Amino acid sequence: MADAIDTQEQPVFQIQRVYLKDLSLEQPNSPQILIEQGQPAVDINLGVEVGPVADGIYEVCVTATVTTKLGDRTLFLCEAKEAGIFEIRNIDPEQMQPILGIACPGIVYPYLRAVVADTITRAGFPPVHLAEVNFQAMYEAQQQQGQQALNS
Repeated sequence: MADAIDTQEQPVFQIQRVYLKDLSLEQPNSPQILIEQGQPAVDINLGVEVGPVADGIYEVCVTATVTTKLGDRTLFLCEAKEAGIFEIRNIDPEQMQPILGIACPGIVYPYLRAVVADTITRAGFPPVHLAEVNFQAMYEAQQQQGQQALNS
């Protein structure tokens, strides 16, 4: 059986679960601000967190914070954190960080986009559609910042 492939050494990449980890919506100036006219300013911040859960199991969270203001007053603030649990084994250590920083957030992000748009719509506002994100460019920028911090 020298030709048999040892399944212990086969690379494994599986999605165990994708789930909504946290969701918050605030309308601190309602109802008064809802009758005011004007074009609101929308600010969107994204973040990615990665952490081990168990041996070969990782949680990857993508967070979106959407702040919408009318003048200097907040119309609404929506923060959502969508997470995924991934089983990743027998992967070259050099490939682990790109998988966790690019591939996994790319899988979780569409769920986050849907949650944010749905939540804001259910709150009585026009939906905010988060733009597509190039997680590879985001990952590379973070790597560059980390390298610059080490060199300074």
